Amino acid sequence: MRDLAHWTARPAPQPVTIDGRYVRVEPYDRATHLEALWHDAFGGLAINPLLKYFTQDDFSGIAAFEDWLSAVQTKAGWITEVFRDRATDKIVGMANYMRADPTNGVVEVGGIAHGPAMARSALSTEAQYLLARHAFENLGYRRYEWKCHSENQRSRAAALRLGFTFEGIFRQHMVSKHANRDTAWYSMIDCEWPLIRAAFEDWLSPDNFDGEGRQRRRLEDIRAELSAKEQA
Repeated sequence: MRDLAHWTARPAPQPVTIDGRYVRVEPYDRATHLEALWHDAFGGLAINPLLKYFTQDDFSGIAAFEDWLSAVQTKAGWITEVFRDRATDKIVGMANYMRADPTNGVVEVGGIAHGPAMARSALSTEAQYLLARHAFENLGYRRYEWKCHSENQRSRAAALRLGFTFEGIFRQHMVSKHANRDTAWYSMIDCEWPLIRAAFEDWLSPDNFDGEGRQRRRLEDIRAELSAKEQA
């Protein structure tokens, strides 16, 4: 934990463009991204299965999707970022900085929707790495959060793979789609970030992928090896 004797509030997240090796993170812009997200990234109504654990209802069409995205832009502390595959220039997914608390240096990443093009590729991992790196290194935040429905096992596994630490279940946290939602909370904190970053960078190296784009070493294994070396 850092010395907080001279801690001051950090800036609130703002729309940002971040270039990675495989993916570009860019701020949501209706004219540029609405059609591309709906049609290219999510396949229109094929997005609805992704919403099983989201709080909003299924979308009836692009107009409902637009209404939801427009409403998100008005929420304090929410910034929608869109993912572009640098190899194809196609829009492939999105996520949000949420519930920013600049006074305490805390922000959540959520509303994550990865389209099929991000599956089994480096795109999703690098996108999450770039968002976390910006929060810790550019904004100077102390805590980065991931929350999901307690029944969403894929999201929970993803949080652990990325290096978040499970903190517990908030029981009866909210009513979602007319049913109870218990929420699983995860976080990574600033003192953990250097090791997590090193593992991300090792995993994302081109040397870690074979000729068909398959990983040679798992992210979790790289992180465990780095941790063991640090403690030796």
